[in-house]
Amino acid sequence: MMKIEKGQPGYVKARKVKYLIWTIAEFGVVIAIFVLGYMQTGTRMNLFTIVAIVGCLPAAKMLVELITMAPHKSIVPDKYKEIEEKAPLVTRVYDMVITSRDKVMPVDAIVISGHVVCGYASSPRTDETLLAKHIKDMLKASHYDKMTVKIFHDYVAFLSRAEGMNNIASIEKADTRKKEREIRNIILNLSM
Repeated sequence: MMKIEKGQPGYVKARKVKYLIWTIAEFGVVIAIFVLGYMQTGTRMNLFTIVAIVGCLPAAKMLVELITMAPHKSIVPDKYKEIEEKAPLVTRVYDMVITSRDKVMPVDAIVISGHVVCGYASSPRTDETLLAKHIKDMLKASHYDKMTVKIFHDYVAFLSRAEGMNNIASIEKADTRKKEREIRNIILNLSM
């Protein structure tokens, strides 16, 4: 099975599965250590209990990761395929859960071309204006000034914009791939 990297479709789903497996495994080890200690000594007052209690810390951390990721979904495969078909010349990023100081905002897809960043968020929890401002501020802090950032809840409007960006990219001959990859990496760093 191929590992799904951050920014690829299916990333959120893969993370949820990973966190679930690790949570079960870690709590399973904690329970096994506790039971082993109890069976050997006949009391819960033993060194194994202390080890089990300390083992709860990483298990609880995994549970928190799972709970944090649980409400979010991966992009629908049909929409992913349509974006890939309609905007092959622009940089595309999928399945992000972008965090700001105030909010956690899921984003299905982002396309980047030149100085324009355009995103689609199907979740009603995502505040379009707040997210666009947050991304723009983070890009500005990384010395990417004069960027245009727009987030859509309307998929048709997003796809239309992505297609328009692709058409412009097909006409312009300037190579902006390196800059777009850097912008992509900054955006991925904002995501869980």
